[in-house]
Amino acid sequence: MRRVSLRNLRAHKLRLFLTLFSIVLGTSFVAGSMVFTGSISKAFNDIFDSAAPGVAVEVTPADRQSPGVPNSIVDQLRDQRAQFGIDKLVVNNNGLVTVADSDGKAIQTGGAPSVGTTYIPPAEALSPEDSTILPGGRGPENAGEIVLNTSAAEAAGLKVGSKTKIVVGQGESTPLDVTVVGLVDAPSSTGGYVNAQFDAATSARLFTDGEHVGAVDMSAVAGVTPEQLQERIIAALGADADRYDVRTGDQVREDQKAQVNEFLQIFQYILLAFAAIGLVVGTFIIYNTFSMIVAQRNREFALLRAVGASQRQVSRSVLFEAFVVGVLGGALGLAIGIALAAGLKAITSATSGLPDGELAVGPDAILAGVLVGVVVTMISAWVPAARAARVPPVEAMRASAAEGSASLRNRTILGAVIGVASIAAIVVGAMGEGAGPAITVGAGAAGAVLSAVLIGPAIARPFVSVLGRVIGAPFGMIGRLARTNAVRNPRRSAATAFALTLGLMLVAIIGTLGQSFKGTVDDAVDAGITADYIVAGTNQSPLPPAVTGAIDGVPGVADVVSFGIVQAKVDDKSETGFSALGGPLNSVTVMDMQDGASSELPADGMLISERTGKTNGWKRGDVVTFTSATGEQVRVPIAGVYADNEALQPWVVGPEVYEKLVPPFARVNVTLFVNAAPGTDLDTLRSNLEEATAAYLTVQIQDRDQFKGQISSQIDQMLGTLYAMLGLALLIAVLGIINTLALSVVERKREIGMLRAIGMVRAQVRRSIYLESVLISIFGAVLGVLLGTVIGVALVRTLAEWGLGAPVIPWSLIVITLVASAIVGVLAALWPAVRAARTGPLEAIADI
Repeated sequence: MRRVSLRNLRAHKLRLFLTLFSIVLGTSFVAGSMVFTGSISKAFNDIFDSAAPGVAVEVTPADRQSPGVPNSIVDQLRDQRAQFGIDKLVVNNNGLVTVADSDGKAIQTGGAPSVGTTYIPPAEALSPEDSTILPGGRGPENAGEIVLNTSAAEAAGLKVGSKTKIVVGQGESTPLDVTVVGLVDAPSSTGGYVNAQFDAATSARLFTDGEHVGAVDMSAVAGVTPEQLQERIIAALGADADRYDVRTGDQVREDQKAQVNEFLQIFQYILLAFAAIGLVVGTFIIYNTFSMIVAQRNREFALLRAVGASQRQVSRSVLFEAFVVGVLGGALGLAIGIALAAGLKAITSATSGLPDGELAVGPDAILAGVLVGVVVTMISAWVPAARAARVPPVEAMRASAAEGSASLRNRTILGAVIGVASIAAIVVGAMGEGAGPAITVGAGAAGAVLSAVLIGPAIARPFVSVLGRVIGAPFGMIGRLARTNAVRNPRRSAATAFALTLGLMLVAIIGTLGQSFKGTVDDAVDAGITADYIVAGTNQSPLPPAVTGAIDGVPGVADVVSFGIVQAKVDDKSETGFSALGGPLNSVTVMDMQDGASSELPADGMLISERTGKTNGWKRGDVVTFTSATGEQVRVPIAGVYADNEALQPWVVGPEVYEKLVPPFARVNVTLFVNAAPGTDLDTLRSNLEEATAAYLTVQIQDRDQFKGQISSQIDQMLGTLYAMLGLALLIAVLGIINTLALSVVERKREIGMLRAIGMVRAQVRRSIYLESVLISIFGAVLGVLLGTVIGVALVRTLAEWGLGAPVIPWSLIVITLVASAIVGVLAALWPAVRAARTGPLEAIADI
């Protein structure tokens, strides 16, 4: 039987190709996801393997909000170097910077870090690899000099001797005019990474308060291990040891890897979630393919039974064929997955901060590609194989297959029961808030998908029948023929359409969430902000404090209110809010006070939102004790509670509180609100504001509509990435329709030949296939959009606790989706229709 199976595969090359094609579609996405994340992980690991060169022990503050390591500890370590076994000791300070390119515009990092650090001269460096200046340059010696990494210099068009500007995100009052005096070639780095290195005095002035340093790195003398040096330093710190992280160089590198790998793990989960979607879609296609192939081979199996083959031998032959094509399809899927990973990696390296490096094809990706192809194919072929084994010898006497004629009653009843329970779960979840209801909605959504699979054939028949009457009416007899073909086998039509249903369901869910997010932003800006102009940094970069002064001096400006970030602890729990500095807060925002007579923000107090009051148990009159990064405790009274305003979440403190909680070197503004003086021309004011802030590189001036548009564009960019990932699943669905229609044409070869013999011309054959594909595609699209919209609305309601507003249904997306599904139906049918039209009448009738 194995020989018969292999010969059968070789004899039917088209059928083999279509089967392989369905398996490749289902496995390439899984393999590609694993190769892509594995490559990015390896690139990051390569970077961190070369990090902290020569460092035996590093001392950093344990609290990220801390101003750093006190100079007294640095002096102690220097004075007792011999006692501790320290060979060399260097300090490093760092902070956010923005560097201008050769055209005077900010270097675009694509999300990668843009930092300023301390230059370590070669004589002081812990390792020869640290601070190696390329020929033709030198290290910075004065405040107006920097060393720049080569990749950033090349991207910015800068070289040794180039003059440029730097804006420091923390502390510096004005942009710095600097000269690039050297280039440093890092062994590897993320794409877009910018590193400007300053001399020690300048970096201390720019990035510290003068009493602390960012980090202390040390190498050990011969005979002292990093672990021994670590123990000695911890002992010397005594009771204060818990305030600092004292780590060996290996621990520093491993911690950096762990942080990135945690991000990559989440990223991989997202990719594998999309891979699972593609795999589910591919599984339906593979199952559909084997079901059709087995149905087409009924006579062949019956003849095998007639000449003595047992049921077990027939089923084993089908499973053996599935195993062979599964191995081949898995191998091809792996190859295509590697190509997909290479393409995705090239795109992300060019457009984001992810690192560039070699493609890493590990054994896990190889095994996953092959095993998924084999396992999915074997599972998909199991039911058709069992069905094939039950074909009696007398079936060879029949002229056609009866596949698909079994009753739908039992599966429809089961699907209806699951569907009712799923709808109930979705409704109950939508009425609640928080993670629990969201999980309930997710469980209901999974049940709804399963219900759609089970009852799909039952609802496909009446839906497609009615739709076929409407769409097919202008085409007369050809339209009726297409409708008949589409409803003849509802199982196959539903399975073919479900691939499209799943993809469009996810599109509708994401579209509803995205549109609701944008609606929430629009409502928040319209209802909460009254300022004429909003000043913010590009790429979410902070604004130097000096920007406030520059704007305040522009003629025609009435009020300037800057918002700074405040991070502190309350009862060992980290809290993040904002400060309002400058003019009165209620002059640029809407303060609908729910508890408190005045909306004026006290200099030494705070205002909180209703949501914050409920979450933290705070109310007007309470005194909240904040602990700053320096350990200072600040008691802040709550002066009032305002109605939830997304522009002012979660709480706002006055300037005196801000100065106590946030050290000067850590103060940054995230947004400035500007009001024009009465009678001021807004266009003129805008030009003056842009001129006053041009030197700060990242500052952008926007009115409220532009501000909303920018946030909406960021949401669209995020959704675009998700849609691109879903596009692969939709592509699989479209190719699955092509695959199914092509097999359907093969199955109906004799039927088509008969129609050709009695006068149907080729154009009519093509038209009937087009209409059949359109009917199936629209059915899948309507079912997917309905499911996705219901689930999306429910999910939006569960997220109300986090500030998401009322659900907004993406009507334009729905209309576009339904129209596009009809177009997809025509495109998917092009090749099968042409193949069907070329069927010769005599050849088809003679075919057995």
